[in-house]
Amino acid sequence: MTPSRTGWLAVAVLAGSQTLAVMSTTVVSVALPAIGAGLHASAAGRLWIVDAYVIVYSALLVAGGTIGDRWGRKGMFLLGLALFGAGSLADSLAPSTGALLAGRVLQGLGPVLLVPGSLTIIRALFDDERRRAQAIGLWSTGSGLGMAAGPVVGGLIAAHLGWRWVFGFNVPLAVVLLLIAARAIPRLDRVPVAGRLDWTGTVFGCACVAAIAFALIEGNPLGWTSPPVLAGFALSAGALAAFAARERRAPGMGTAPVVDISLFRRPAFAAANVAALVVFFAFIGAIVFLSAYFQQVRGDTPVAAGLQVAVLGVAFAVTAPLSGRLTGRVGARWPMVAGLVATAAAMFGLLRLGPDTGAGATWWDFAVAGAGVGLCLTPMTQVAVSAVPASRAGMASSVHNALRQFGQVLGVAVLGAIVYAHGSKGFVTGLHAAMWLSGTALLGAAVLAMALLRPTAAAPPSEPRAERPALTTLRSAK
Repeated sequence: MTPSRTGWLAVAVLAGSQTLAVMSTTVVSVALPAIGAGLHASAAGRLWIVDAYVIVYSALLVAGGTIGDRWGRKGMFLLGLALFGAGSLADSLAPSTGALLAGRVLQGLGPVLLVPGSLTIIRALFDDERRRAQAIGLWSTGSGLGMAAGPVVGGLIAAHLGWRWVFGFNVPLAVVLLLIAARAIPRLDRVPVAGRLDWTGTVFGCACVAAIAFALIEGNPLGWTSPPVLAGFALSAGALAAFAARERRAPGMGTAPVVDISLFRRPAFAAANVAALVVFFAFIGAIVFLSAYFQQVRGDTPVAAGLQVAVLGVAFAVTAPLSGRLTGRVGARWPMVAGLVATAAAMFGLLRLGPDTGAGATWWDFAVAGAGVGLCLTPMTQVAVSAVPASRAGMASSVHNALRQFGQVLGVAVLGAIVYAHGSKGFVTGLHAAMWLSGTALLGAAVLAMALLRPTAAAPPSEPRAERPALTTLRSAK
């Protein structure tokens, strides 16, 4: 099918929602010192302000695509925007750290429905692989804009309006997107799914993510061998085992699995998802702790810190749409590998950071890191969505995005544990260790992608035409 101009407007709305979802992580990273001071939050409490949103986002995202397939992708997308706006309003009014965390949980429910719905709508709109890659590139640009604008917006708002507006500004934006989306996004037929939704498996998956995040965040303040931390690791391992066992038995119990584990037997799908986890582990972790470096070590203002970190997002936003066109022409393998290697090189380059390092010495490392992620993100997403039949597109989208968000959780938690392992005086030493780990993990992902991906972009498996979701209503197509 050839999308109309209204179809491309729908892609723009989907990209805008992605910008808000990503910005809600990066905007908070720069404003975190002001938020922590305003609510008297501890160091662990500040990490939870970032991770409460991301944990809910990543833990429930695996069910988000299936929910959209069952109950209508457009309707669930609009509900996600409404939940995001409501959570943002609650955050802006929070009187305490606990209340803010509750609001972040509500806010995190929005992307659970927004993000997988975005990719399944794009897949339905674009049958042609080349056009789909371009559309995903534009959608990925939304992530880059969120990364670029987040630090700057967060710094400006925290400095001039107060930290509450860091959350409050989302509310009118969500309302505007909701109104446009109601007319611009086409209605899709629901995909027939055998069996009822597996809520038990969803609970096990959520428990696994939340428990390991708790253990990693609280490891430094409580001690790595303290009973709560050890219990967190044990609970996470047990929940993961229960989740895997439940998903294997789900069809025999009359339920549809939240995650079809057999999908990971497809080499391209496995490579794309592992790479996504590693990229967001390194990249989002870098944004959070580089923001802290500029403010805590260099003594920069939130605005100055935001402008320096924004180089990452600007480079990402410029590269992502170009990557979509490149992927459509040469396939996913080489753009993905090149992007992973470039980002790894940038992480190693940041080892030059010291207490007195000037912005002019490292800005190009930030630019290379952002460009590298922009180059590899579109082919990763394209492979993950296209390597499965359309009837499983919602699930594939959910799994891919869940692993991206879980990478954020691990990045903030693991890299945070490393950065703060020696206290504030050893911040630079910890930051160097975090950059070493990030760069090494990215190189490992590049080797895996090189080994498992074919030279050309993966075409979707053959399937009956009837399985493709049909566009049944396009209200504004006049």
